[in-house]
Amino acid sequence: MPVVSRFRSFADSRALARNPVRVLSKYTAGLGDTFRFYIGGLKEAIVTTDPSVIQHVLKTNAENYQKSEIQVKRMGHFLGKGLLTTHGEAWRTQRRLIQKGFDRKQLDALSSIMQDSLADSLRDFERQIGGGPVDIYTHLMKMTFAMVARSLFGARLKDEDIDLVSHTICTVQEFIVRQTLQPYLNPYFAVSGELRKHEDMRVRADSILMAYIKQRRNQERGQDLLQTLMDARYSDGEGMSDELVLSESMQLLVAGHETSSNGLSWLLYLLSSRPDCLERVRQEFDSVLGEAPLSHADVPKFEFTTQVIQEGLRLYPPFWMIDRMAIADDRVGEVDIPRGSTVIVYVYGAHHAPRYWESPESFEPERFTKANEKLRRPFTYLPFGGGPRGCIGGNYAMLQMLMILSDLLRRYDFQLAPGQTIEARPMVILRPKHGIRMTFTKAIAHDQRFAATPSGRG
Repeated sequence: MPVVSRFRSFADSRALARNPVRVLSKYTAGLGDTFRFYIGGLKEAIVTTDPSVIQHVLKTNAENYQKSEIQVKRMGHFLGKGLLTTHGEAWRTQRRLIQKGFDRKQLDALSSIMQDSLADSLRDFERQIGGGPVDIYTHLMKMTFAMVARSLFGARLKDEDIDLVSHTICTVQEFIVRQTLQPYLNPYFAVSGELRKHEDMRVRADSILMAYIKQRRNQERGQDLLQTLMDARYSDGEGMSDELVLSESMQLLVAGHETSSNGLSWLLYLLSSRPDCLERVRQEFDSVLGEAPLSHADVPKFEFTTQVIQEGLRLYPPFWMIDRMAIADDRVGEVDIPRGSTVIVYVYGAHHAPRYWESPESFEPERFTKANEKLRRPFTYLPFGGGPRGCIGGNYAMLQMLMILSDLLRRYDFQLAPGQTIEARPMVILRPKHGIRMTFTKAIAHDQRFAATPSGRG
């Protein structure tokens, strides 16, 4: 297996911390689809874009691969023991219980909560766009976080609490990435007070959400995800403790909002230069919905719009990598994976590999027609992961993205503001580094239909 030396890995560590996609893509181009390198020059890892290796690690022999230290230790320190940070039987039990919150019946019930949250967000958005170009990434982060927060805690969650928890999550995530990609700085973080500062932020956010959980114990039942967590029962009849409900809630907030906001930000960026695709999407929304709001039952009806979203997620996958650690020695094809090895499934690299995608840098939604999907090799497309630990909220994310697009695209025309550099910044999620500034104006052809309210529901 090709190897990036410790010295070169260490020399590249600062560049890796700034933009790991750029560094890993450089390695992949020079060394092939599977190679070994040292994170920060210290911790050995195997990086792969090979679908046969990816399938083996994530699905075929998934029992041999646990979440790595990045998630179990670093994220667990800040987010507690929950679905994202556990493995084995504890994970299987939690997954089974939480899955009920994302079944068809629950998503139908959540649709009205999501629409109400979106209506509130769009009223604020309407006020902001009148002053000139806005950073659509910032606004979509607010929209999706508020939507996920209210899907979890219902309408009672205050705007100021949403803002504080959202800021905490974003700040802590950036710190976790620095801890992981520059591990030699961890002693400094401990003595300088950086670690304590981020722990204090987490404690404050936890206390806000815990207050809502304790209030709910004494209130009437809701139709949100918090109720699903509180109603869940283990085989002995016991439910989750408040502390576990808090951990799962925080982890659902982390995983649930950035996937959609980042996916939508990049999608609007792509559509801004493709008026042909934009018009087809608008026509499909008009044809399927008329003047009605979008609900979960409508999702399967959006054939072309779904292809557009899928292609956006291929070019800019929110989860640009997936990490696992081998419990025992393993081998797949010619690749030996020793016990304790960290395996990095390089999702961005797989999505952009010329050997699996024709013209991989081009935006071509037709790749995802049903006929073309049958020809695609499995495990070359992983926007929501793969195998038994694939994203539990994939259907929620698709509903959320369609819902926001249905209002934004039919209500507004938009274009990129000139004089900006659009660049990806891979943190835990693949974000726009400098944001994406756009100008929004009323879409003349659709203005009357949506004049009554910012959500377009009259």
